[in-house]
Order: sequence, then structure tokens, then C-alpha cells
Amino acid sequence: MGTSVGAAGVPGAASGTTGPPLATAEASPRSARLGAWAELLRLPALFTVPGDALAGAAAAGVRPGPRTLLAIGSSLCLYEAGMALNDWADRAEDAAERPHRPLPSGRIRPAAALTAAGALTGAGLALAAGAGRPALAVAAPLVATVWAYDLALKHTPAGPAAMAAARGLDLLLGAAATGGGTRAALPCAALLGSHTLAVTAVSRRETTGGSVLAPLAALATTGALTGLVARRRTRLPAGRRAAAAPGLS
Repeated sequence: MGTSVGAAGVPGAASGTTGPPLATAEASPRSARLGAWAELLRLPALFTVPGDALAGAAAAGVRPGPRTLLAIGSSLCLYEAGMALNDWADRAEDAAERPHRPLPSGRIRPAAALTAAGALTGAGLALAAGAGRPALAVAAPLVATVWAYDLALKHTPAGPAAMAAARGLDLLLGAAATGGGTRAALPCAALLGSHTLAVTAVSRRETTGGSVLAPLAALATTGALTGLVARRRTRLPAGRRAAAAPGLS
């Protein structure tokens, strides 16, 4: 029955050339599955992730290297783990408000999304371990923050703080992987975290309204931290420090 319906609906089927229609029928479900996973993982947003690790390396005053690439890979995996876990945790809410999403629409099974979140988390930790113990020491609390946010904290008052902590830790991951430590990057991580806290707190009430005190306080904190970071003496990478000593550009 499925074959006759497919043949009737495909141009050229009456001529007896059944090869191309079958190939198209096989490729279409595969493309649909790939598209569903791309939607679940929000692949276009991946371009925003490497900047955190690169900013961490810059804040540490160390030239990016192979370990920085491992930190970027770890960040990408953990980000995607969070995306899959987010939809798994919100599947009941999405069924009522966003039924077109991959899980409520049935295009991806919830168990598959949870498995993907676990696998991506393991890959992220493995890449961080490859960048060294300091990087792994930052990646572990980053994983805990991501899972806690998606599973428990997202819809609580602690949600914005958890999101801010995740972004700050992501920057510190780049610093730890590249320079072996996080101390020099702490002010920049605090700045990024405060900005994320402000944006997340304001976005929660962008459709319902609310007091202006929270965004104003966040703006003031971000401005103060920006001033402190701007006044810090820039720490150049080793090669540039040697060139700057005799006054070379």
C-alpha cells in the first residue's frame, strides 16, 4: 500500500523507473531526523560559544594554543548537552505551549535527547581533561551548574544566578586550559557573569512587566565591574611582553 501511494505521488513513476523515488523516500526521513536534531541542539547558536574560551585565554594573558582548542571543544559539547537537557526537562511545558518542538512533536524521543545530553557531557569532560587538570577542575562545576539549571533552578529565583555562573565558568575554562590557572581571568569572568545575570533577569519579565530596580541595579554593577576591569594593567602574552620591554611595538 505504501509503495503504490508513493508511486502515484512521484513524477515519472508511471514509466517504471522506481529507483529515484525509492532513494528520495529513503533520504527524506533521514533529512527530517537531521533537521530535528539541528533544531533540538540549536546549532546556529554554536557560533556564540568559542568566544568565551578565547576571552578567557586573552584575560589570562596567554597566547591561544592547542589546549585552547580543547577548551572550545569542551564548551561546545557542554553547551549542546545543555540544549538537549533543556528540551528534555521542558517536554511537558513544550507539549502545551510549543508542540512543534522536536520532542512534543514526536520527531525525537525523550530518551534519545537525555542520552545525547549525557554523551555530550561525557565528551565535554573528556576534552577538558585533555587540556589539563586545571581545565577539568573548572569543567566539573560547569557541568554541575548546567545540569542543576536545566533540571531544578531554571524556573526559580536562583535561575539567573546559575546562568551567570555557567557563563563565567565557561570563560574560566578557556583561561585554565590555556594558562594553567584562573586567577588573572577572575575579573573578566565576574564581568561576563554580571552581564549575563542582568540580561537573564530582565528577560524573565520582558513580557509581564516588573520593577525597574533589578535592571538598574544590574546595569550599575556591570558598569562598576567594567570600570575596574578597564583600569587593570593589561597582561601581554609572553612573546609580546619580551618585545614591549625594549619599546618595540
